[in-house]
Formats: sequence, C-alpha cells, structure tokens
Amino acid sequence: MTTLAPFGARLRQALDTRGQLCVGIDPHASLLSAWGLGDDVAGLESFSRTVVEALADRVAVLKPQAAFFERFGSKGIAVLERCVADARAAGALVVMDAKRGDIGSTMAAYAETFLSPGSPLFSDALTVSPYLGFGSLQPAVDLARANGCGLFALALTSNPEGAEVQRAVAADGESVAQGILRRLAAENAGAEPLGSFGAVVGATLAEAGVDLAINGPLLAPGVGAQGATAADLPRVFGASVKNVVPSVSRDVLKHGPSVDGLREAAERFVKDVSGVTNG
Repeated sequence: MTTLAPFGARLRQALDTRGQLCVGIDPHASLLSAWGLGDDVAGLESFSRTVVEALADRVAVLKPQAAFFERFGSKGIAVLERCVADARAAGALVVMDAKRGDIGSTMAAYAETFLSPGSPLFSDALTVSPYLGFGSLQPAVDLARANGCGLFALALTSNPEGAEVQRAVAADGESVAQGILRRLAAENAGAEPLGSFGAVVGATLAEAGVDLAINGPLLAPGVGAQGATAADLPRVFGASVKNVVPSVSRDVLKHGPSVDGLREAAERFVKDVSGVTNG
C-alpha cells in the first residue's frame, strides 16, 4: 500500500491547483426532495454519486456529513463507503465530517474507522471534537500522523451556541478556543508547506478574536446559506486567509441534480474566494 504524503502538503497542493473550496455532501431530506429523489437509500445513492461525478475531479475537498448516511443504517454506510472511495479515486481530498470525540480505546476505534488505510471509510481527514480535553484526541493525532491524514478540531464554530463553551476563559486568561488553537499549532510546528492539524472556524464570526496562525488549515463553514460570503474571509481570518478552506454545502447542492449546475456553482465560489485571497 502506497504511503501518503502528509495531509497538509497534499491539501496545500490541492488548494493551489484546484482553488480554495470544500463542498459538503449533505443529503438531508429537503435536498433529496428538491432533487426529485426519495428520502431513502436509493435517493441517497443517486444524490451522492451525482455530487461525486460532478465535483470530485475538480474541487479540492469534498466533505460528506456522516450523519445523513448513518440515518439509513448499514445500507446508508455502504453508500458512504462508495462515496468516499469514488471521490478519492477521482482526485478530491475527502474530509469526513463526523465530529468524533471520546477517550482512550473508544477514541482509538473512531480513529481506526476513518484514518486507517484498511478501513472502508478511510478518509484524508476527519473532523473531531476536543471538548473532552485536547489530550483525548491523541489516538487520532497519532494515527493521522502515521498514515498521512489530517484532523480538523472544532475551535470556533459557526453556530451561535458554541460561544458559551468556546469563548469561555480559563484562570490564566486564555479562552478555550485559543487553547485548542495553541495545541494545534504545536502539532504543526515545523511542518512545510502546511501542517496537517487544522481547526474549524466559522466564516460567520463577527471577528475571530484569537490567533489563527497555527501553520495548519482552517476549515470555514458558514459560507453561502448561513450568510457568510467570500468577502468576509479576510476580515475573519486576516493573514491566515491563504490557509482557509471555505466550506459550502446548500448553495452548491441546490443547483443539482444538474451536473453542469453543480460545477458552475462550485466554479463561482472558487472564483469569488480567489478574488479575495489573491487580490
């Protein structure tokens, strides 16, 4: 089995060649209906295959939301396995949006599910929750590093409720979010051209208010339907904007099931983001 280059290096190349964009694969019931599909396994399979066919050979990152597949049980997981394999085979990097977080052997099992090359759900990166303590993620950190994969830890998310935990301040004056970012920066120390351990930071934030210079990628949900635009990225991310991976779901997916419609929507977002990050 071929050993992968570090995720950060592969992501940097993908962003530089395909543009700064992550498209979520979020087959929730309303989108399936809008596409004229049933809210069932057949609809799920048609939806995910169409998105992969349209975008996997041209966008940098595809991000399946595991929950929308898991709700159909084992048959839904089988569709997710095929989606991941096909997307990676076509050249897209796959970030599994599963937000896993636990301790000890359980965290290790989650890591093996998504970050072990022998797993049918093997992905290039995984979203993780550090809110049982950043150290609880160590099994995932170790396996990601060993297998050329990456992690995106929740730091400052786009949902307003997140602030009550993420903006909380410890006795030393450091916010919870800043502590997570500091630990990610330590994991990325010395990595070139980009570290493999990233943070999830919402593009909808009025301001970050933290140091985002972690030498790693910044997955930025909230662009599109949640209200953020490409023009907001420099304000939120400042000097780290080159390392931002804007994540768009509904504002691309709503243009399906037309393959051309999906491609044109993704291309518009890539162009908009390039205009503010390279301007």
